Amino acid sequence: MILTGTGPAADAKRRVLERAGARVVAEEGEAALAIVADGDEATVMRLRARGILINAVDRSELCDFTLPAIVDRDPVLIAVGTGGASAGLAKALRQRLEVLVPESLGELAKDLAVARGAIRARWPEAADRRRAIDAALDPGGPLDPFAGYDAGAAARWVAAPATAPAPSGLVVLLLRSPDPDDLTLKEARLLGQCDRIFHRPDVPAAILARARADAERIACERPVGGLPGLSIDIGWADR
Repeated sequence: MILTGTGPAADAKRRVLERAGARVVAEEGEAALAIVADGDEATVMRLRARGILINAVDRSELCDFTLPAIVDRDPVLIAVGTGGASAGLAKALRQRLEVLVPESLGELAKDLAVARGAIRARWPEAADRRRAIDAALDPGGPLDPFAGYDAGAAARWVAAPATAPAPSGLVVLLLRSPDPDDLTLKEARLLGQCDRIFHRPDVPAAILARARADAERIACERPVGGLPGLSIDIGWADR
């Protein structure tokens, strides 16, 4: 990665790149990507003439790519990008997330990876496994990622006696508005857990987007009961 420019902006970019494992070279070096830390247009033109893709700091009109703000909880990475619209907004969101996301999140991810075989052995069916993991990671669950993590908790969770069964059957969700931000936490959690959604044809896509990507979506006026797993019937409270 080519890095040009001097001063605090260049120093900050160098730290981020080196922490990510990049080999940072000067303008004359060989690389496929470059960061022009001072936004110098002449430097951008020289590098682009060599076929190098450019990120020019604070010059979005000169950029071929943008860099997200990163929350690093190795191996968990949260990237916040705005497509070059506002680096300040991405920074503000990253700073909020840094406060919200516990340092122990990485340890939780590592322990879940180690426990993968035991999880598969205890819940051989994919649907049962997904529901068990969702319940464990729910707010207040034994592996709630925002509650802080004690080393070994994932292994203890897998070995613990069975708790209450995962939700199943048909749940009716009556919308009060087309805004997904008006969903209650319980409603949002059920959408994230369900296996299928029956919904009226005029339910907004933004509401349906809150469900799991692989949940079946069925536009209809009347749901079908008696299906395995958890189904949600979405309609309108005032209709």
